[in-house]
Amino acid sequence: MAIGPIPVGNAGPLLDVRNLVKHFPGRRRGLFGAPSAIRAVDDVGFTLSRGETLGVVGESGSGKTTLARTLLRLHPATSGQAFFDGEDILTADPAALKRLRRRMQVVFQDPYLAFNPRFTIGETIAEAWRIHFDALPRSQWAKRIGELLEQVGLRADYAGRHPHEFSGGQRQRVGIARALALEPDLVICDEPVSALDVSVQAQVVNLLVDIQKMRKLSLIFVAHDLAVVRHISTRVAVMYLGKIVEIGPTDAVFERANHPYTQALLSAVPVPDPRGREQRRRIVLQGDPPNPASPPSGCRFRTRCWKAQDICAREEPALLDRRGTGTLSRCLFPEAGPTTRLPHGQLTRGQE
Repeated sequence: MAIGPIPVGNAGPLLDVRNLVKHFPGRRRGLFGAPSAIRAVDDVGFTLSRGETLGVVGESGSGKTTLARTLLRLHPATSGQAFFDGEDILTADPAALKRLRRRMQVVFQDPYLAFNPRFTIGETIAEAWRIHFDALPRSQWAKRIGELLEQVGLRADYAGRHPHEFSGGQRQRVGIARALALEPDLVICDEPVSALDVSVQAQVVNLLVDIQKMRKLSLIFVAHDLAVVRHISTRVAVMYLGKIVEIGPTDAVFERANHPYTQALLSAVPVPDPRGREQRRRIVLQGDPPNPASPPSGCRFRTRCWKAQDICAREEPALLDRRGTGTLSRCLFPEAGPTTRLPHGQLTRGQE
C-alpha cells in the first residue's frame, strides 16, 4: 500500500525522503542493446527534523552529491518521494517548486564557479530577491546585504567588490550569506569546505554551527572529512554505491559503528594523540568500488568486506537496527567496530 504525504506543520519531520532513486543512462550494451543504468542513488530514505544537521559521508562515487542535487530538483529523480513540510518536492509544479526553493537553499563546493564574475557581491546576494520579488522590498536590499555580510564575518562595505577580489574562505562566506538571504528552513551544504585550506575549514564550519543554532536551521552537510562531520552533525548517514549503509546519531555511529564500511572509514581518520593511533586497528579495503552500472548481487559491499559469506551474495540486507543501539545498518553480521577515539567535536590536526 502506498504511503501518503506527512501532515503539513510542526508535527512531522521537515524532510521525509522515501525510496529515492536516481539513475543516469550509461553505455549501450552491444549494438542493439539497451543502455545500462548508472545507479547513483538507489532506494534511499531518511527523515530530517527541524533544527537538525544530517551529515552525509562516503568515498567519491558513493552518491552523496547526486542525492543532494536530486533533493533540490537540480537532477530529476527516477522514482521515489521527498516530502518537504508535507509537500512532495519531486512532483511539485513550477510554481510550487519555486515556493519550496525559497525555503531550501544550497551552499556549493566551489563558490567561485557558482558566482557570476561580472556581479558584485552585493548583486550576487540580491539575485535571490530579484527572483523572489515579494521577499524583500528593494529599498531594504542594501541594508540587508550589509547585515548578511557582517553575519558571516565580512565587512558590509565589501558589497561593491567582485568575487575575484576574495580568498576561497571569504567566497564561501559570501555563498553562505547568499543562501541565508531568503531566510530558508533547510540549507544543503555540498562539500562546502573541501576546496579550502585546513585552517580555513574550521572557521567556515564553526560559522555554520553558529548560524544553525541561531536560526534553528536544518542542514544536510555533505563531506569527506569525518572529523568535520562529527563536529557539525546531529546524525550521520554513510553512503556506499548509491545506498545508505548506516545511519544514526553521530556519537553512536562514531563510537559503535556496526557496518564494516563505516568501520573502515573511521579507521582512516587521523588521530592527534599518538597513543590513540597505537590502540586502534587500521582497516585497509582491498580493490576499488564496483561499477555502479552493475553492482554486486546481495550486499553491495561484500566484494570488499572481510566478513562476507555466501548468504551476502544472495540476500540484500535491509536497513535495520540490528543491535539495539539506535543505529540502522545494512549488514547481516553487524558488530561494534574500531573507532577513531576522537573526542566529540574535535577537528583533525591543524583545524583547531
